[in-house]
Amino acid sequence: MKSYNYINLIILHACIGFVVYMFKPFSKLYFVGILLLSLYYIFLATAKKREVYVLVSCAYVVGSEVFLRMTDGNFLYEASKYFVILFLFIGMILSEGVSKKSFPYIIYLLILIPGIVIAASTLNYDTNIRKAVAFNLSGPFCLGIAAIYCYGRKINIKDLQNILLATILPLIATTTYLFLYTPSIKSILSGTGSNFAASGGFGPNQVATVLGLGSFLLAARLFLQSKNLLLKIINICILALMTYRAIVTFSRGGVFVAVVVIVAFIAIFYYKSTSKTKTRILYSGLVFGVCILFTWLVSSLNTEGLIDKRYSNQDALGREKEDITTGRTDLLANELNAFLDSPFLGVGVGKLKELRFEKEGVKAASHNEMSRIVGEHGAFGLVAFSILLLTPLFLRIRNKNNIYFYSFYLFWFLTINHSSMRIAAPAFIYGLCLLNIQYEKPAIHRKQIIK
Repeated sequence: MKSYNYINLIILHACIGFVVYMFKPFSKLYFVGILLLSLYYIFLATAKKREVYVLVSCAYVVGSEVFLRMTDGNFLYEASKYFVILFLFIGMILSEGVSKKSFPYIIYLLILIPGIVIAASTLNYDTNIRKAVAFNLSGPFCLGIAAIYCYGRKINIKDLQNILLATILPLIATTTYLFLYTPSIKSILSGTGSNFAASGGFGPNQVATVLGLGSFLLAARLFLQSKNLLLKIINICILALMTYRAIVTFSRGGVFVAVVVIVAFIAIFYYKSTSKTKTRILYSGLVFGVCILFTWLVSSLNTEGLIDKRYSNQDALGREKEDITTGRTDLLANELNAFLDSPFLGVGVGKLKELRFEKEGVKAASHNEMSRIVGEHGAFGLVAFSILLLTPLFLRIRNKNNIYFYSFYLFWFLTINHSSMRIAAPAFIYGLCLLNIQYEKPAIHRKQIIK
């Protein structure tokens, strides 16, 4: 992609964030526009390009999901996951199909069915079964479909980078909106707990997660695609702004995950590079490190040191908190106890939330997909999670082309352990780690010998 096209797309999405802030109903038009334009490009694309347009459309939906939720743009809360599933199904039908080797994920999807049947008999009479199933299984089902579609599918590295750019762009709109929503962080400080006001009035956990993903993708873009000084400056500035907004949500999970996946990406990239490229990586790494340090210092100043206390597990007065996991350990223990009580079939989809309310009087959804799936699906859940955990690693043994593999895999695993599958991002990113990335071989020019 040419530099001026990239800059125009950045400006366009900054404008989208501004317009939505000034006129919130525009968010619904944005939602409809995403759907119609995605379907337009998918159906009109040539067979060769369609699989790329499918993934670009899914990536854009993933990047815009939290923005649409915080601005009431979605007509349905889980609409983004449904869109991803829809686009992938269309891609499967109109393309040459899927790899036969993706059968473990078909088994994974089938394994989820008994939990739905159990839920029909265990959920309380006044519980909406459809909503309970949609809330808990739309993410896992989205992951299964993404994995089936992506498994072993050949994608050019340039196409993959465009797919990742499609995720970044709506996150630029999100970041713009957040700066307009709360331009002054000092005015909305309220201790060291997660800050809804700094998160656009929405869930800090989800906001930090997607902004952390954006920070990682921008960092990767800085190392791989910033071919000139202008692009370096643009990417480092957007990275700093996005990282800053992730930090000041006071939700640590998304930021911690971003740090881990960025380090994993840089380490793999450095290991696989030539000596000349390693020198360039060290230079970019120095610039990146200075950027992150500066961003943290600004965050600390604007939060009057509260962010430092947050990451030191202290309250506003500097006293150490008892539980660094903010209640997640208790949720994990309850879910594992449910598995021990019903080890074979589990308690049924959505039942864990009801059991927690009956025992403790607290309505809290799971934050850990691993414990949720075994608690609600029992032994079937153990098998299902084992498929998700191991299948990409077996694929990696045979195919080591995907430079993003470990970063994508770690993003999925770490995210579902602090934020479950509330958003489509971990499901879709998991699918991307199964792609077979193709690299263009440099052309060899031979002189013709004339006798």
